[in-house]
Amino acid sequence: MADQFIPEEITLSRAAGAFIAATSTESGEHIRPLHRYLGIRLVIEGGFLPEELSPAPPLKSEYHGGDWYLSFNPTAENKKEQIVLGALKSKRIDIVVAKEGIGPVLAISVKGTSKAFRNLVNRTEEAIGDCANIHIMYPGLVYGFVHFLRATDATDRTLKPNDILLNKKGDVLPSVKDYARILEGLAGRMLVRNDYSRYESVALALLRVNGVEGQSPLFRKFPGSTSPLSLDAFFATLYRVYDLRFAYTYTDPGVKHLTRVMWHQDSAALRSLQNKKLVKESIDYSPRVSGT
Repeated sequence: MADQFIPEEITLSRAAGAFIAATSTESGEHIRPLHRYLGIRLVIEGGFLPEELSPAPPLKSEYHGGDWYLSFNPTAENKKEQIVLGALKSKRIDIVVAKEGIGPVLAISVKGTSKAFRNLVNRTEEAIGDCANIHIMYPGLVYGFVHFLRATDATDRTLKPNDILLNKKGDVLPSVKDYARILEGLAGRMLVRNDYSRYESVALALLRVNGVEGQSPLFRKFPGSTSPLSLDAFFATLYRVYDLRFAYTYTDPGVKHLTRVMWHQDSAALRSLQNKKLVKESIDYSPRVSGT
């Protein structure tokens, strides 16, 4: 039954496994579960319809009786990425939310790095160019950037010094701290007329190689839960800017579908998330729920 299906990527700990264990990154398959986690979170926590996302997650929305209901459905999944036209070149963005009759309104670009951490700062030019390329064509697009780092440490003696992220004291490399400061400067775009080369929100997530099974793989010490680069802050900022730019701006009833929905508390998907036999660990975000 669709109600008994729970995707593996419902939590970060499940979604991060392939990225943490990857020995090869050429195919990109190691990071796609993290893409799916972010997309599922946009639906359950963010209130975007799963049918609006590309790639589409294994979720289905239904509207009846004045309420929105959400259910898990493996047949609803579509792994195709959407092509977004930029000012200079087109781009297949990892996650895109597109509203019917309007086009792309929110997108997330995802990167992953497993080694050569001292070279991170050199990669910011690509992120800036990507952001400007998309924003020039779509100034209203709420654009987020998430960078996952594989938090390797000195206990793995097979690694080169440049491929170790945590030193013997459990602290991150200075180059990673420098990179984090740069990322903070690339975020914060609030209004449509603001700098096109800045993202609306940016996140930096370090995933522990030697984590405990069943627990969050996030390295909690850096950038820290209070940092604007944390995943929770990333999503909160995306939602806040989206609502400011779309839901609270346009009063025309013809575009009321821009508003993020609330899922009824009796939705099959939400009931499944409370079933300990199906979900053996707590999800790391809160569903956007109505009917309480």
